[in-house]
Amino acid sequence: MPTFNLKINNETHTVEADMDTPLLWVLRDQIDLVGTKFGCGIGQCGACTVHVDGNAMRSCLLQVSQAEGMNITTIEGLSEDGTHPVQEAWKEIDVPQCGYCQSGQIMTASAFLSKNPNPSDSQIRNAMHGNICRCASYNSIEEAVKVAADKLS
Repeated sequence: MPTFNLKINNETHTVEADMDTPLLWVLRDQIDLVGTKFGCGIGQCGACTVHVDGNAMRSCLLQVSQAEGMNITTIEGLSEDGTHPVQEAWKEIDVPQCGYCQSGQIMTASAFLSKNPNPSDSQIRNAMHGNICRCASYNSIEEAVKVAADKLS
């Protein structure tokens, strides 16, 4: 079985996996980073979103063989103690209901805000539209992104 060296949350991990194994399963099953969730397996829900070289990416679609040499950040690596401004905004607005989609939502929002620190409402909606929340917390999510943008500015 092939071996891959992955840089995840500023640490190097050596894993054995089939070349086409989704990064999601390597994160969860081999490295025990379970904050990244499985939702659909086809890149449509956003629950598995991680940062790859600073960009939000669906880890269920990225093969482990493609991830070698990239800087990968999971929800666990966004901040050591949960104090990233997006995480703080999520708590302040009390966004989570069931919470299942929240790590993907937070990862999408933080990547978006790193590129657009002063977004309009429509830009926020557009950036977040690919993340599905089965509890329909979309208004709270949008509000939290606004609060996070204020915290980051």
